[in-house]
Amino acid sequence: MYGVVTRNEEEVEWPAFDRGFYEVKDVTGRAAEPLPNAVNMVSCFGDNAAGESSPELVPVDDEGNRATRDQPYFDWAYVCPTHEGYREGLLETISDCAAANEDVRLDDVGFPRAEYCRCDRCERLFAESEYDDRFDWRASVITEFVAEASERIPGKTYLTLYPDPYPGHLFERAGLDLSVLSAYVDEFVVPLYDTHYSTTYWLESIASGFQDLLGWSPETPEAGTPFSIELYAVDVDVDNLVHATEVAESYADEVFFGYDASNAQAAIRRKKADDRDGVSHG
Repeated sequence: MYGVVTRNEEEVEWPAFDRGFYEVKDVTGRAAEPLPNAVNMVSCFGDNAAGESSPELVPVDDEGNRATRDQPYFDWAYVCPTHEGYREGLLETISDCAAANEDVRLDDVGFPRAEYCRCDRCERLFAESEYDDRFDWRASVITEFVAEASERIPGKTYLTLYPDPYPGHLFERAGLDLSVLSAYVDEFVVPLYDTHYSTTYWLESIASGFQDLLGWSPETPEAGTPFSIELYAVDVDVDNLVHATEVAESYADEVFFGYDASNAQAAIRRKKADDRDGVSHG
């Protein structure tokens, strides 16, 4: 099964793809109307526009550093997951998506990093909570949000994971407790982006790590929660993209292609032709 991730409405209908994911809200803050013929995607706590227009939304660490693109290795600005008003707006957007199509994908879910958030609201909520451990409290915040979102999604709930299967990292860095979240998520999506894919040993290593982490594989589909891999397709050499697809589908339930439907379509057609002719790109 192959899917496309796109901002262009017409591409979700291209016959090369078994499913289309359409960005209704992305990390820039750009918004679009949900489509009835696509899995609508919502960037939850990544939002540059919200962070710029309402600085009080942005998480801070214990030194007051704001979780924006001004910080090293931050590609977008974050919104604090405990901000009730912002969460209510997100849930309304998710409900609108689910009204258009019963399947919804949640992107950018979690805290920015392990040191966030130390805003006054988070300090108060943690102090008032039943938890002694801040990491456990953070995970409860994220789990509560995903549970509330999944209640509004009558079909499949997809949840994007940061591409880090190292034991404990998703929990400590983002507040994602996969053992608990699996009760609310039907399929995880792992973006493994590269601009070339000239080598793929790293892709295979990370994909294998997520198999171990989630307890799921194509050979044992009844165990654990399935995951799919999303590849970057923009201007990638088609042969390299075909090989990356071969690696990804060895580990994942489905393979999705991001932001270049034409190149993705070419890779799928090439791969299917090579499969018929017995050609391998390994």
